[in-house]
This record gives sequence, C-alpha cells and structure tokens, in this order.
Amino acid sequence: MHSIEIEVKTHFIASHSDASSGEYTFAYTITITNRSETPVQLLKRAWKITDADHKITRVAGDGVVGEQPHIAPGESYSYTSGTVLATPIGTMEGFYTMVDGNGTAFDVEIPSFRLAIPNIIH
Repeated sequence: MHSIEIEVKTHFIASHSDASSGEYTFAYTITITNRSETPVQLLKRAWKITDADHKITRVAGDGVVGEQPHIAPGESYSYTSGTVLATPIGTMEGFYTMVDGNGTAFDVEIPSFRLAIPNIIH
C-alpha cells in the first residue's frame, strides 16, 4: 500500500499581479511525504486549474520544477511553483504519477486547494 501525504501552502504575489490586466499571480509550495515502506519516485504531474469564471486550464508533464525526485521512506520533498489566474480566486487539483521501489506505477491525488487574494473571502 502506498501512503503518500500531500501538504499545500499558497501565497498571493501582489508584486507580480496586475488586476487591471486580469493577472493574479499565486505561488504554491507542496510538501510530499513518503509514509510507505518503499522508496518512490515522482514521474509526472497533472493539474486542473479553475478560475472564478469556471475557465479550466490543464497542465501535465514530467516531474515537478524540472525534477523527478526520489523520496525515501519517511522522507519529504518540497518544491515551490506558481500559476497566474485571470480572476482573484480559483482552485487547483490534480495528481502525481509515481513509481515505487518495485517498479509499480500509481497515482497520488492532489486534493483541491484554493488560490485567493488576501481578505477576498470573509
């Protein structure tokens, strides 16, 4: 059984955003912790990014931030990336495709998380 924990922290980047142009820039830091008894490697990612106007952007590719990290049992791997939305609020969700030490591929769900400028939701 694969036990992979995903933790997400988001941050609005005002200095790289321009509301008048409909560009809201967000950073997200994801920590992936391997709670399994076997090492794993992250091979691919797939994202569904949805803005407040229900516009969906799909992003998929090899690895994350140019890496395909190996994560030993009990270890964590963190990375920071970003996205630009046309609205001040949106969501991201998706999955990672990983392979375990036995060569078995499996997907790990990335639960939906919110991107929002500060104080937009009360």
